[in-house]
Amino acid sequence: MPAAMPLRPKLLVLSCLAAALAGAAFLAFGARAADDQKAAPAPKAALTVTLTQAQTVRLPIRISANGNVAAWQEASVGTEANGLRLAEVRANVGDVVKRGQVLAVFAPDTVQADLAQIDAGVAEAEATLAEAAANAQRARELQPSGALSAQQVTQYLTAERTAEARLQAQRAAARVQRLRLAQTQVLAPDAGVISARQATVGAVLPAGQELFRLIRQGRLEWRAELPSSDLARVKPGMRATVAPVSGGAAVAGTVRVVAPTVDAQTRNGIVYVDLGASPDTKAGMFARGEFDIGASQALTLPQSAVVLRDGFHYVLKLGPGSRVALTKVGVGRRAGDRIEITSGLDAAAKVVAAGAGFLGDGDTVKVVDASRSAAAN
Repeated sequence: MPAAMPLRPKLLVLSCLAAALAGAAFLAFGARAADDQKAAPAPKAALTVTLTQAQTVRLPIRISANGNVAAWQEASVGTEANGLRLAEVRANVGDVVKRGQVLAVFAPDTVQADLAQIDAGVAEAEATLAEAAANAQRARELQPSGALSAQQVTQYLTAERTAEARLQAQRAAARVQRLRLAQTQVLAPDAGVISARQATVGAVLPAGQELFRLIRQGRLEWRAELPSSDLARVKPGMRATVAPVSGGAAVAGTVRVVAPTVDAQTRNGIVYVDLGASPDTKAGMFARGEFDIGASQALTLPQSAVVLRDGFHYVLKLGPGSRVALTKVGVGRRAGDRIEITSGLDAAAKVVAAGAGFLGDGDTVKVVDASRSAAAN
C-alpha cells in the first residue's frame, strides 16, 4: 500500500488550483463585460430638432402708454331764443350732421307777431319822416325871405331829425325781431357727430339752455399718460398705434402736441394723439398704445426658440454629444416672430429652433438640416 501524501504539499496544490480557477473566472467576467460594453446602444435622442443662430436685425423702438380716448373738441349747441316753445327736434345722438344743418325748431308764432307789429311801426315812422322832411325843406326855402321866424325853422329841422331817428330805431327793432325769428331754428355750428341731446319737444326754454353736444368734425384723440422720463422722447408728428382695452381693431394715430406741464403728484405728462377714423373707437374708452420713436440694431432669435419657465426665459443651447443645455437669457423687444436677446447668449451659439418646451437640460437630440426638414414637410 503506497505511503500517504504529506499534508503541506496537498494544501499547496489545492491553493494553486483555487487561484487558477479564480483567475479563469475573472478573465471570463472581464471578457463578458467588454462584450456587453461594446453591445450597449448609444443614448436615444429625445427629439429631432433643427438649429438656429441669433441674428442681428433692426428693430423698432417703442414706448408703451395708457390713456383715455376723448373728443378733440366738443361744441355745446344751445338756444338763443328766450321763452319759446320747442316745436320740433330733428337730430338725435349718433347722427352725423353738417355745418348749418337744422337740429331743432322753436315755435315762431310769437316772434312773427312781434315782427309784424314792428314792421307797422317802421311804416309809420317812414311816413312821419316824409312829412317832417317836406316841412323842413319848405322851411329852408323860406328862411331867406323871412316869412318864417328862426324859431319855426329850427322846429321844422328838429322834427325832421327826430323823425329820422325814430325810423332808425324802428328799423333796428325790426332787425332784432328778424334775428329772433332766425333763432327759432337751431343750427349746427360745425360738422360732426351728436354725442348728447337734452332737447325735448314742447319744452319752453330760457336763453342759453344746452340742447345738443357735438363732437366737432367727428375727431377723436388719445390722451396718453407718460412718465416724465419718456416724455422728452416723444415729438409732434410721431406715429402711434392705439388699441381699446375693451376690444376692437387697433387704430393709427399721430402725435399732435405734448403737454407743456407734468402733474406734480404722478410725475406724468399728457401726450395728445390724433386718431384716425375707426368704428370701434369711442370717446370715453380706455386704451393702450405704443409710440414709434425710431429703430436700432438688436440680437434676435425666433420666438419659438425661447421658452418661459418659472418666470424666466431660457434657450436650449447645443453642446458636445448632441446634448442640449438649458441657458437663461434676457429678452427685450419683440417684432413679428423675432425676440431680442439682451444677455446670456453668444451670437455664435447654436440653439434649438423649435420644440424647446418639450426638452430638458441634458437631453440628447437628433439634429436635422432645416432646409431638408422643410422639404420633407
